[in-house]
Amino acid sequence: MQIHLALTDDWELRGNGSGDIEQIQFRAMRDLISVYESHGVKGTFNAEVMQQLTFRRLQDSHPQLKPLADAWDEHVRMAFTRGHDVQLHIHPQWSKVAFDNGRWILSGDWSLLNYEPEASFAMLSASKAYLEDLLRPLDPNYRCLSFRSGSSAIAPSPFVLGQLAELGLVFDMSIIQGMRVNTRNLQLDYTNCEEGFLPFYPRMDDARKVSTKIEPIVCLPIFSFDLSRRRCAAEILAKVRAKTKSRDTNTDSYAAQEWDDVGRSSLPAKVYDKVVQPCLKGKHIVADIGRLDFPSLREMLKAIRNAAHLSKQSELWVVLTNHSKYISDFSHIDRFLSEARKHDDVSFITLSTIAEQIRAGKIKPRTA
Repeated sequence: MQIHLALTDDWELRGNGSGDIEQIQFRAMRDLISVYESHGVKGTFNAEVMQQLTFRRLQDSHPQLKPLADAWDEHVRMAFTRGHDVQLHIHPQWSKVAFDNGRWILSGDWSLLNYEPEASFAMLSASKAYLEDLLRPLDPNYRCLSFRSGSSAIAPSPFVLGQLAELGLVFDMSIIQGMRVNTRNLQLDYTNCEEGFLPFYPRMDDARKVSTKIEPIVCLPIFSFDLSRRRCAAEILAKVRAKTKSRDTNTDSYAAQEWDDVGRSSLPAKVYDKVVQPCLKGKHIVADIGRLDFPSLREMLKAIRNAAHLSKQSELWVVLTNHSKYISDFSHIDRFLSEARKHDDVSFITLSTIAEQIRAGKIKPRTA
């Protein structure tokens, strides 16, 4: 059995447009690439392009944006010339913005599913064209082949998957089995996805379901798994300690405002959901390598192996996500890569290579 891990990073500012772009994007990319290259690994950056389109659109009226937009281009080109992959990611809330006193105010809907088809297609096509125009001078064969929707908003929709296929995207990587979001900005329910591990042909109106036939686009879920009670307790304790030591509460404030479940607003309910229940039962989580400590990453690798064994497949392609904007210390990723490289049955792959293997028929997505 061979397991191919795709290391992906959603390369972006925070969902509300906040954050120091030099620190949480440019420096984070450089640091992550340094870790990757110390292990001979190539990763994929899912570049959030709606942000960049907005910077370019407003750079004449706000001249301070132009050098930042230029630096964005330079970092994307740098990653690509060093052999890393760059693929398409968009957050549609950047479609309606104001820039006031150096602060972004994003008022576009967070979910691509809530836009009219024409608006959705315009965002997708403009973002794809920007990346391809940027990178084709470096490689005429470059094209966007994979897509990750902002906040994983991909289903259900009567048109989004069809638009991706029309634009030449080979696969989508937005589905996360077990994910449920009910915030003031976003509502998603992927708790009953029919496939959460293997590549599959989705029903074109609902990527949560496996199609009965071959479709013009493939879905490859981001891996998710059950984190043990012990590791949940350890991570909760580590977060409490980090909050106590940290003087920068911007990230915590942002998370509290943007990602709290609106259906569970009381303090006792939040404590139960975030502390008591995980310590008692464990928790089903997304394989986001930036948010897991090293022992939890080892549990993740074990869970991948178990899922691979149960699948009875001789070759597996597994997508891991990451949000480097939240990472100040990359040592846990460094240790994880050292651990993974010890195993002969684990290798690393980019999303472009996965797309090429789908097109070549090496990867055979499942149908219902």
